[in-house]
Amino acid sequence: MRLFAAVLPPEAALAELRDAVSPLRDDRLKWTGEPGWHFTLAFMGEVRDEVLPELHARLSRAATRTAPFALRLHGAGHFGDRALWVGAAGDLDSMRLLAERADAAARRAGVPMEQHRRYTPHLTLGRSRDGTVRLRPYVDALTGFEGTPWQAGTLSLVRSNLPVSGIPGEQPRYETVGAWPLQG
Repeated sequence: MRLFAAVLPPEAALAELRDAVSPLRDDRLKWTGEPGWHFTLAFMGEVRDEVLPELHARLSRAATRTAPFALRLHGAGHFGDRALWVGAAGDLDSMRLLAERADAAARRAGVPMEQHRRYTPHLTLGRSRDGTVRLRPYVDALTGFEGTPWQAGTLSLVRSNLPVSGIPGEQPRYETVGAWPLQG
């Protein structure tokens, strides 16, 4: 199954983001479905079933060793000409530490992980279908966005079910398959 570790913002934070993004929605971008709004900590890709018990145990340990931390949705940015995102503010050092621990948990459980790179907290809002849409106007419109602070208190393991129908615009479906409270 296709998995990633994530921090899932609470509904109140997502509602604020929904209100901020709503006036910007147009057909030029492929907008991420709101059920998919999350902060990926460690993308694992396809994970074999026999690895799951060890992965769950190691993610549980990572959560136990990490204290809850303050976050808020904040500002915006883009990756090249492809992806528009909203960022995070708050205790980003703790968020990066949790991302490192989730990555290490997956590696130690036997999940082949991509090459490690510095974690950039972001929640993807939309993608340019072919890289020709200028993302700067969207970023400028969201630059002043400041969400209400909330407490990140759970490490979630999420399954990504990719579209299979072939219907244009179909979004991946996300299913939380494990969740562990941060305890630190």
